[in-house]
Amino acid sequence: MDTSEALRDFLISRRARLRPRDVGLPEHGVRRVRGLRREEIATLAAISVEHYIRLERGQASRVSDAVLDAVADALRLSTGERQYLRSLARPTGRTGSAGGTGVRPSVRHLLGSMTDTPAYLVGRGGAILAWNRLAVTIFADFAAIPAEHRTVGRLVFTDSHARRLYVDWEAKAREAVSYLRTETGKRPHDPELAREIGHLTESSADFRRLWSQQHVLETTHATVLLHCPPHGRLEFFWEALQLTGEPDEVVLVYTAAPGSPSAAALRAMSRAPEVGSVPR
Repeated sequence: MDTSEALRDFLISRRARLRPRDVGLPEHGVRRVRGLRREEIATLAAISVEHYIRLERGQASRVSDAVLDAVADALRLSTGERQYLRSLARPTGRTGSAGGTGVRPSVRHLLGSMTDTPAYLVGRGGAILAWNRLAVTIFADFAAIPAEHRTVGRLVFTDSHARRLYVDWEAKAREAVSYLRTETGKRPHDPELAREIGHLTESSADFRRLWSQQHVLETTHATVLLHCPPHGRLEFFWEALQLTGEPDEVVLVYTAAPGSPSAAALRAMSRAPEVGSVPR
């Protein structure tokens, strides 16, 4: 990924979503551009217009942290967006395999011990590296999917099962795109990640639409509703648990409220004979 181009597109998109009234500025006449002008952002950030223009052109190498923070304040960036801005302005150049170097046996044991809790391990670029039995029951027969296709992005955007599984598929798709954009900010020169983004861009109009909106990851926990025949609509809470010593890997764990129909359904699924695959 060209970080200069990505920085430019991100700043323009964040500037375009603001209106003068959002930042306490008067609105005079008809505006020829959507959102705030460069001059207005520069004024709000207390920097020169030339300084901001250089930043929006992707020339961030000489920009101080204080200026980045001031621009983030002016653009009303969220915590996730601030982190993404910093990643683009200070690219680390990290590369490497999207699937990592292997899963520790202790992590596989941890997943297997969660008998009433669906869980799976996600590595860099959204690669799904390991899982437990309930994750297979609910989400996919991961072992049957070739490793190069076994990614969060492809399962959401190129597998029709996801559209039936997620009650609010659009929210899940936006979450997946946000995660991948945040990943590109961390590793802008990762060739496997670039190939993944390229594949999704070519194969999914929905991905192209959401990718253009510049969403970045804002949360590591949420509530999700899933269609799980024959149990019906189930509500789960998911948490992304960071593995100590593995900064690029997280365990996605899904739980249900104690005593809820969703918790009862999880217990029933955990005790059912293993079938090896979810209904497609």
